Amino acid sequence: MTDEKLAPAAKDTLAFECDLPDAPEKVWRALTVPELLTAWMMPNDITPETGSHFAFAGPEAPIECEVLDAEPGRLLRYSWRERSQTGDANGLDSIVTFTLARTVSGGTHLRIVHDGFVQAATPAVAMAMASAGCRLSLRAYKPKPLIAANAPYLLMRAA
Repeated sequence: MTDEKLAPAAKDTLAFECDLPDAPEKVWRALTVPELLTAWMMPNDITPETGSHFAFAGPEAPIECEVLDAEPGRLLRYSWRERSQTGDANGLDSIVTFTLARTVSGGTHLRIVHDGFVQAATPAVAMAMASAGCRLSLRAYKPKPLIAANAPYLLMRAA
């Protein structure tokens, strides 16, 4: 089990902090290796290099992203542009940031911030996300059906 808490954040931001027993290198792999990221999020073609573009296969339409910062084992930040199938301008434009820090025990303190999420989300979805907390496990086990990236429970698996 992980230690978790809802971190203080701006009004339109979701932020979670978790202490994981796994080393930052393993957590980094779960965030940046397409097959591992697919296991807990959505199919994608991420390349963890600043300036690279990638997409998640969203439930309705692709979620377009651009890596804004990538410091292996420490920081990953990317834009998140979500549109409906009709391509309307009312989609979600936000920034997702993962900050990793080695703990004294050799594990990882992980902070996840989704800036601009709450403002664009419906109140019910935003409330569910805020109350769900951060559920993280890097233990490999039987794959579950894909869920939306914004689902209340975040589940990470890495090899």
